Amino acid sequence: MKKILAFLLAAALLMAFAAAASAQTTLTYANFSASGAQEETLKKMIAIFEEKNPDIKIDLQLTGYNDYFTGLATRVGGGNPPDVFELNMENFLAYMLRGAVADLSDLGIARGNYSEGTLAAVSNEGRLYAVPMSFSTCVLFYNKALFDQAGLAYPTNEWTWADAQAAAEKIRALGEDIWGYFQPVSYHEFYKSVKGNGGSLVSADYTAFTANAPKNVAVLQAMLQRVRGEGRVQPNQEDMAGRGDWDMFTEGKLGMIVTGIWGFPTFTEKAAFEWDIVVEPGFKDKATFFFANVNAISPNCAHKEAAARFIDALGSDPDIVQLRLDASWELPTIADQSRLSQYLDITPPANRTAVFDSMNFASAPPALIEAGAAAEIIGNVLSTLESNEVTAQEALDDIQAQLEAAELLK
Repeated sequence: MKKILAFLLAAALLMAFAAAASAQTTLTYANFSASGAQEETLKKMIAIFEEKNPDIKIDLQLTGYNDYFTGLATRVGGGNPPDVFELNMENFLAYMLRGAVADLSDLGIARGNYSEGTLAAVSNEGRLYAVPMSFSTCVLFYNKALFDQAGLAYPTNEWTWADAQAAAEKIRALGEDIWGYFQPVSYHEFYKSVKGNGGSLVSADYTAFTANAPKNVAVLQAMLQRVRGEGRVQPNQEDMAGRGDWDMFTEGKLGMIVTGIWGFPTFTEKAAFEWDIVVEPGFKDKATFFFANVNAISPNCAHKEAAARFIDALGSDPDIVQLRLDASWELPTIADQSRLSQYLDITPPANRTAVFDSMNFASAPPALIEAGAAAEIIGNVLSTLESNEVTAQEALDDIQAQLEAAELLK
């Protein structure tokens, strides 16, 4: 009898475990911002969520930024989207206008946990279409040792491109493989820098592209002068010899680099010299990035309420927010600004207030339904300019013609 009872008890337990397993919802989650330096942080965040929500399992699908949006578009277009996916702001707008993200308005998102501005950015006509997860910006990182060696005063928040160029020339003179400045000749760096000269890639009423306007030409010419002109201060791909820009900075080969605050952990770990940050210089006026990453749910998702719980937690769960702060992985979009005070106390860099100062000059990309196509056209041309002699005017004339031929504003 005891053996029979033991058998029945074991069978009952197996059935209970099987029932629990069958009741568990699995959600696929596509993410790009954790790829590289923050993969373990994201996994810890997911572990916290799963512990608090044992009925939900997250299938994390990480892809690097360069390949992420092409792959996501293919999956969405093919009718096989992930349940939950991360978007940056320019792609979020395009996905929302195409109906490729679900309306979250009635799924219990705790809106009071988020700052009003970030919620407004992911809403349309009073309806919520994503949960803001993090924001970040770009700043000017500088190597104090190289500035000291060149006898230069450290950069300030008031610097312009002319100030940075003058310092970069003196740092370049320190050695054959010592370079003064690095700012990629890329779509993101270009559209932002254009705004610092009072220019724009699109007319104010969004009826025409203005890529080859004189103010834009002046900015691109200055960017090209750094990397291919006489007395250049920025390394090209041949000079870099397979090294990345971050590698060169941490090796002590770059005096200044314009890049994102997500570089804090890597530079802290790898740089053997003292470094700090300031608001990045502007061509004339300042213009800096405002990056925001959001989480959206596919309209095809069969478990939207579970998905809403997940993205709400990633954005505002106190334990998950703390992980983000501890890792210096961008900044959470929470309404309670007192939670951000610890961010300023972590060093390096010493001047973390520059992160918040930069927000005064936030510059978002053009809000285009076909943002990806426009960025690809512009980026493809800009990526060739380092190694040829095409002028800034010729390059922007080419970009203008391609944008108009693509009819992206119709």
